[in-house]
Amino acid sequence: MKNKHVGLLILGMAIVFLFIVMSFNSALETIVRTSCTHGISCPMEITLKTQKAVSYSLIGILIVVGGFIAFFMKSSEGVVHHHHHKKEMSKEDKSKKLENLDEAERTIMNIVLREDGSVYQSDLIKETKRSKVQVSRVLDKLEGKGLVERKRRGMTNVIVLK
Repeated sequence: MKNKHVGLLILGMAIVFLFIVMSFNSALETIVRTSCTHGISCPMEITLKTQKAVSYSLIGILIVVGGFIAFFMKSSEGVVHHHHHKKEMSKEDKSKKLENLDEAERTIMNIVLREDGSVYQSDLIKETKRSKVQVSRVLDKLEGKGLVERKRRGMTNVIVLK
């Protein structure tokens, strides 16, 4: 559902609640006027004022929230979702990605390329027999060069070829 529709729905419900609260408050006021003999100092009169303030405040909050959602929140329709499609990389493209890399970077890049462009960071640690810190530093360098990107997946990272 679009944000505008949700906001308008909330506004509509707030207006319905407003009429219900107004009729309820009117009925309570009639009851207090007929049953209370103390006048303005009657405890029921004070309770009635508190009840009116709370109920109208809540209706006001609903109207403000509904108006904000309806008229100021952007709809998610404008968001563009990018989907990466795996494509077969030519040997020339692979060699271009590997030139100017040191041995550790080249090793990790070869694994990522061999795994069709995505691999778990934990698998890189196991396969290269390097420490978590060493692999993380090499991945920092590769990310800095714009060759890979780390994406968080639960408790681990997936390394994706850019």
